[in-house]
Amino acid sequence: MATPGKAARSAKPAGESALLTSRDNRWLKEFRMALHGGLPTEGGFVGVEGPRLVEEALLSRCPIHAVLFSESGQRHHERLAPLIDRPETGFPILGTTDRLFQGLADTEHPQGVAALVKPRETSFDELVRTPDSACAPLLVVLAGVQDPGNVGTILRTAAAFGATGAATAASGVSGTASPFSPKALRASAGAALHLPILAGMSLAILLTQFKIAGIRTLASSVRDVRARFSASPSPAEASDFSRHSSLATGHFPSLLAPWEVDWCQPIALLVGNEGAGLPEEIQRSADTRIHIPMASGVESLNAAAAAAVVFYEAARQRDNQVAGNR
Repeated sequence: MATPGKAARSAKPAGESALLTSRDNRWLKEFRMALHGGLPTEGGFVGVEGPRLVEEALLSRCPIHAVLFSESGQRHHERLAPLIDRPETGFPILGTTDRLFQGLADTEHPQGVAALVKPRETSFDELVRTPDSACAPLLVVLAGVQDPGNVGTILRTAAAFGATGAATAASGVSGTASPFSPKALRASAGAALHLPILAGMSLAILLTQFKIAGIRTLASSVRDVRARFSASPSPAEASDFSRHSSLATGHFPSLLAPWEVDWCQPIALLVGNEGAGLPEEIQRSADTRIHIPMASGVESLNAAAAAAVVFYEAARQRDNQVAGNR
C-alpha cells in the first residue's frame, strides 16, 4: 500500500492537486489532531495555520511533513510557491474542500492553508552556546506560564530583542503551556520555530546546569515586598513583614531594576506564573531578582508586557556594546 506521502507526491503544484474529500482521510486526521486538537501527531509534527505562519515554518528549516490548501486557500499558493514548488521539496502538497478545512482548522475564520512542521530539538549545550551575532547568551525561561498567548508573546518579544534561546519548565504545581500549540505559535508569529527552545527539563536541574555553565539567573519579581511596608508599620504590617524577614537578613538575592543589570554577560531571565509569579525557593536560588519600578497604585504588569520592558533594556545595552566594538 502506498504511504500518504508517496500517494501525494504528484499533487504538486497545489493548483493541480486532487482534492481530499473524505473526513476520514489519514492526512486530514493528522491536520485535525495538530490544529483543532492542538496535539502533536505520532511523528511529533505540530500544526501551523495561515499563510504567514506556514511561510515562517518553511523558512525555519524545521522538517515539514505536508502543506495543505483549501479550495479558496489556493490564492496563497503564489506567495508560497518559491518555498514549495522546488524539485528538492520532499513533502507532499495537498488540497481539500473549504468545508473540510473549516472542520480541521483551529481559527474561527481560516485562511485556507496549513502545514505540519516538526520543531527542532535543542540540547542544553546548544541552548547556552553564544551565537556569532551576540556578545553572550541571552535566555528566557518560562516557569509556570500557563496561557499559550502569553507564552507565544514572550517568545516573540524575546526573539525581537535578541534573545538567543528559551526554555520551558513547570513551576510548583503550574506547568507551562507548550510553545508549539496552535495558539502559542500564532502569538509568537512563528518565532518559536526559529528560536532554540529546550522544553520539559526540571526547573531545579535547569538552574543547576546554568550555574555550572556560568549563566547568571535573574528571577523576575512580581513586586518588591519591601515596598509594601511603610516606615512606621501598623501591627498588621509588622506581622506581615516578619513573614518576609528573610529579605532583611539577606536570604533573598539583591533586587535590581532592568537598567542596573549588565546584560552583556550570559544571562537567563526567569518568568513565572501570571498570577503567582515565581515560587520563593526559585527566587532564593537565583543569582539576582529583577523588578520593574512602577507608579504608585500599580501592582504588576502582565507577564508578556514585563518581559518586553526587560528585554528592551537588554537589547539597548547589547546593541551599544556591539556598536562600540565596531
